[in-house]
Amino acid sequence: MPLTKRIVASAAFQSAAGSIAANYLRLVWATSRIVRDPPYMYEEVETPAIIAFWHGQHFLAPFIKRKNESHRTKVLISRHRDGEINARAAEKLGIETIRGSGAHNGEFHRKGGTVAFTAMRDALAEGYNVALTADVPKVSRVCGMGVIKLAQHSGRPIYPIAIASSRRIELDNWDKSAINLPFSRIAFCGCGPFLVPADADDALLESKRKEIEAALNTMTERAYAIADGKPVPPMPQLGDIAAKVTSAKGLPT
Repeated sequence: MPLTKRIVASAAFQSAAGSIAANYLRLVWATSRIVRDPPYMYEEVETPAIIAFWHGQHFLAPFIKRKNESHRTKVLISRHRDGEINARAAEKLGIETIRGSGAHNGEFHRKGGTVAFTAMRDALAEGYNVALTADVPKVSRVCGMGVIKLAQHSGRPIYPIAIASSRRIELDNWDKSAINLPFSRIAFCGCGPFLVPADADDALLESKRKEIEAALNTMTERAYAIADGKPVPPMPQLGDIAAKVTSAKGLPT
C-alpha cells in the first residue's frame, strides 16, 4: 500500500481528521442563524423516530439531536474508510454510530447491511432515535427500501428532513455534497410522521418508498429556498404528498 494511503488509513490520522471536522462543524453551527421549519417540530415528533435525509446533506445532521439525556440518537455510517472519519466526527459531537450501508445489488451483505439493519431495529426498541441517509451509494436522491423496511419492522415513524446553509460550497460529486460555511442562515426542515404497516405488501412498500422520496425532495426544496432567501411554498400536508405520488405514478395510497 502506498505511504499516503497508509497514513490516511491509520487510526491516528482518522482520529485527528474526525476532531478537525467536528470542531469545524461546531464553528459553522455556532456562527450561523438557525431557522427551523416548522418551528415547533420537536414538540410534535413521536420518539423514538427514524430520521431520514439525503446523502450530501449529512454534515450538519448531528446537530439535529437535542442536548439532553432523553434525546438519545444513533446514526448509520458506512464502513468505508471515508465513513470512518465521519463516524469519529459524529461521536465527538455526541452521536453514537452504527456501521454499515445499503446497496441496490448483491453487495448489501458485504457492506454490513444485514447486521446494521438489526442494530438499527434494536436501537429503536431501546428508545434511541435512528438517523440514516435514505438514498443508497451511488444513486443520489433515489430513496432505497432500507428506511421503509426499518419502519415496517420496528413500527416507528419516519421523519424526512433536509438541511441547507446560505453560504456553502457545492461539490460536483455523486451525492451533490454541500460543504456548509460559517456565518450562514441554516434552514432545518422536516415533516412527518410517515408510518409503514407491519403487514404492508410489495405494492404498498413501493408506494411508501415514493412518498418518502417525494417528502425528502420537498423538504430539500424548502430548505434551500429558506437558506437562500427565496419564496417558500406552504408546508404540504402528508395527504398532499401521498396524493402527488399517487397521481404521478398511479400507485395506491
